[in-house]
Amino acid sequence: MADDASSVDTETDTPASDRSLSSRLLAAVERTGNALPEPVTLFFIFIGLTMLISLIVSALGVSVEHPRTGEMIAVESLFSGENIQRLFTDMADTFADFPPLGLVLVVMLGIGVADKSGFIGAALGSFMRAVPNALLTMAIVFTGIMSNMAVDAGYVVVIPLGALLFYGAGRHPLAGLAAAFAGVSAGFSANLLPSALDVLLASFTEPAAQIMAPDYAVTALANYYFIAALVPVFVIAGWVVTDYVVEPYLGDYEPPEDLEDDMDTSEESSALEKKGLRWGALSMLAIVAAASLLVIPENGALRGPEGGFEPAYEAIVGLMVVIFFVPGLVYGIVTEQITKDKDVTDMMSETMSDLGVYIVLAFAAAHFVAMFGWSNLDMVVAITGAGVLETLESSIGLSGIPLIIVFILVSAFINLFVGSASAKWAIMGPTFVPMLMLMGYSPELTQAAYRVGDSFTNILTPLLPYFPLIIVFAQRYDKKAGIGSIVAVMLPYSIVFGVVSTLVLAIWIFFGIPLGPEAPLFIDTP
Repeated sequence: MADDASSVDTETDTPASDRSLSSRLLAAVERTGNALPEPVTLFFIFIGLTMLISLIVSALGVSVEHPRTGEMIAVESLFSGENIQRLFTDMADTFADFPPLGLVLVVMLGIGVADKSGFIGAALGSFMRAVPNALLTMAIVFTGIMSNMAVDAGYVVVIPLGALLFYGAGRHPLAGLAAAFAGVSAGFSANLLPSALDVLLASFTEPAAQIMAPDYAVTALANYYFIAALVPVFVIAGWVVTDYVVEPYLGDYEPPEDLEDDMDTSEESSALEKKGLRWGALSMLAIVAAASLLVIPENGALRGPEGGFEPAYEAIVGLMVVIFFVPGLVYGIVTEQITKDKDVTDMMSETMSDLGVYIVLAFAAAHFVAMFGWSNLDMVVAITGAGVLETLESSIGLSGIPLIIVFILVSAFINLFVGSASAKWAIMGPTFVPMLMLMGYSPELTQAAYRVGDSFTNILTPLLPYFPLIIVFAQRYDKKAGIGSIVAVMLPYSIVFGVVSTLVLAIWIFFGIPLGPEAPLFIDTP
């Protein structure tokens, strides 16, 4: 890969200073990234380090005073007989009780049918082809952002389609690819609708918050107002960067001689696909309408005893399954992708198979999170870290927005080396959520700051699982495209998306705007 990047850098029309910057950045990221093991291995390494640290720290008799109860909390060795016994006797329960596991598996059953039947890809393609050329860039970025409802579908569907649409419009296809990649990946946390990511992150944030406040609840809508507001911001930012920075940088496009011979540019949906889309969309609207009747009336089935919306929040996972499953099923039946019940079972099975790596990761993460708590290191680190931050606050005034910006930058840097949002949050959440709670910052705010940092550097790291696929898409239009050329065109998006999303969060904090329904920015210190 490094050789590909080098050859591209020396043969493009990119100014030497830009080539030098992108090459140095690429080399540093690639060298560091290649030195790291896989995320699953990382978690087992973290488990080993946690066990060793707990042994040493407990032997030193380290303890801290809980700021709320005054109780002295001491570190417990994970090599003690009690903890060794708990590790083996509770192994199955530790894994099965891991909060994200069941939620993700259930949601993906519904999304899997919509994806495997072709409904999601057809819907995205139909939407983008209906957009006028003047709005093409914004439509691609918007569609990329919204595709995150289907988790990884955007990488496979929207990004190559963005390049194809730009090529068909007589524009540079790599600019279309870059716009789509920015929407799908740099705008990963923005959406007009809740997605599986909201469920996943909340399921990590809630137990982290309960370290300090046992009854604290974090819903899947904890950041909804904020992530919805980011959508138009990212769409406009993506349009400006694409049309006024990336396309001029790429210059005029000269297609390879064999491109037009082997490329199918007839992307019009067949009559059967259009019929399937119509019935699928109608079924989705029917499900949404039915769900609204369960939520909107005060006596609805998904309202609480006193008219509260708590049951509706808790039902989001189940509703998402139905909202995706039914249109996918209808589309599949109409287009004859589904002809018997076994087809549906096969689609669900294939989706679960695709989640195999996640399940292995969840096993390792579940035990790391659990053992970190068994040792009391989570409480000790949180209380100590809060004390350090409070010292910084009193000595140099590091608090409020500057403190959150520092946290965003830390998250963005770690994201260069650990691509999985859940893997990073499983590590960072149990430490930073309680730490910032002790300083009066809500878990919802910490989660929102993490989401900002977790997104805008996705498009710069070759450690992103889909990065090799992006290069393959790019090489369809430019045989010399490599990692360096992708990083070079994506760097402006990363900088701009990082700046604008941090600025939006700063505005949120400054004006005290709630991050979501019943999701405050600040809390009373536990």
